Amino acid sequence: MDEPLTRDWRPPHPLDLVRVLSPLRRGTGDPASRVSDGQVWWASTTAAGPGTLRLTSDGAAVRAAAWGPGAEVLLEGVPDLLGASDDDSGFVPAHEVVDRGRRASRGVRLCSTGRVWDVLVAAVLEQKVTNREAWRSWRELCHRFGTPAPGPVEGLRVVPDPGQVRAIRDWEWHRAGIDGARRKTLLAAASRATSLERAVRLGGADGRDLLRKIPGIGPWTAAEVAQRAWGDPDAVSVGDYHLPTIVGTALLGRPVDDEGMLQALAPYEGHRHRAVRYLAAAGARRPRFGPRLPVRDYREM
Repeated sequence: MDEPLTRDWRPPHPLDLVRVLSPLRRGTGDPASRVSDGQVWWASTTAAGPGTLRLTSDGAAVRAAAWGPGAEVLLEGVPDLLGASDDDSGFVPAHEVVDRGRRASRGVRLCSTGRVWDVLVAAVLEQKVTNREAWRSWRELCHRFGTPAPGPVEGLRVVPDPGQVRAIRDWEWHRAGIDGARRKTLLAAASRATSLERAVRLGGADGRDLLRKIPGIGPWTAAEVAQRAWGDPDAVSVGDYHLPTIVGTALLGRPVDDEGMLQALAPYEGHRHRAVRYLAAAGARRPRFGPRLPVRDYREM
């Protein structure tokens, strides 16, 4: 096995490696990421090909090692991946619970993968289904249609690239538990994957608008991608099944709809996603006995 390329980076801010990268992890069995013994492993597609990144930290500096054709790209992106480009200047907590979450989030910044494809596939799989269903399909796609991740870790997989997604036969989508609507969205995105990467350079609302040109990608999916691909601090996941209830209960003392959620978050314009992250850090959750999405298995339909 080839020796990895390496890089040391000293963050200018406190850094909680695992929590910063937690939005990229799709369940405890995620085949594209792994956390063990203080090491974070992440397998990804890049414009240069697949790559694997290993990150460790001694509290002062981050040690990065990368394998595969995408190794140089992944190493170059380490600072942004760990929140170096995240700017919270101008953010002022307007609620005690948000301020509490901010204090609890020392070392947590918004990550930026710098690439749309991987996070887009995961976000589309999470459309209108439970996390359990989506993560099961994510595992199926990575194991059956992706490729082994470069490097020394057995079982780590790279998500299928656009060409591999286009090659999946119709019946295999069903076997992976992916319904026709999400399949069509992924195929449409795969056919325009190169142009969609421009969304990272555009950023903000312009980047989200570009993603929404793909049939099947609406405000929720675009926001979920923007939060991870370029660390968009204002991308609110409008259309989420639980989020309006969580935000409304935390900020107003009652559940609200999407419109009510946006009104409640209005004081944080420009940083609304950041405010939501701080609510989560403060322990804001949906009511225990609130409505839940039913768990379905499209493989049996």
